[in-house]
Amino acid sequence: MKSHHYKITVQWTGNKGAGTSGYREYERSHTISAENKAVIEGSSDPAFRGDKTRHNPEDLFLSSVSSCHMLWYLHFCSEAGIIVTDYTDTATGIMTETATGSGRFTEVTMNPVVTVTDESMVEKAQQLHTKANEYCFIANSVNFPVKHIPVVLVATLT
Repeated sequence: MKSHHYKITVQWTGNKGAGTSGYREYERSHTISAENKAVIEGSSDPAFRGDKTRHNPEDLFLSSVSSCHMLWYLHFCSEAGIIVTDYTDTATGIMTETATGSGRFTEVTMNPVVTVTDESMVEKAQQLHTKANEYCFIANSVNFPVKHIPVVLVATLT
């Protein structure tokens, strides 16, 4: 069995001078960085006093599930001779907050719209979403089902 190791740095940048002396006295702003990669500007969700112009952990979690699925899906399409020319997923997630303020994601639904080059590829292209879900590292790491509502289109010749 192979192990893969990852390292990121999260740096809080929201100290307005008084640190965390009060709930409203600090920003939730932070940066997320990894060696040789672009810095991601993060914050909390605006519902938790975050900056709506920055990615929050929930955005990043949902994008991790979606992009992992997409990468496996494209891999399996390539192996199967399915030529994908476009892929867009508008994923949604539901996080349920408890009375204590804690919470967890209870559902993620991916809505990928995939374009292939030929009608003969549509059925297999649909089926490969199931295989991609079985292999997705992130989907395999969560404790709730990841749903898929795929649409496969055939490219039109112009």
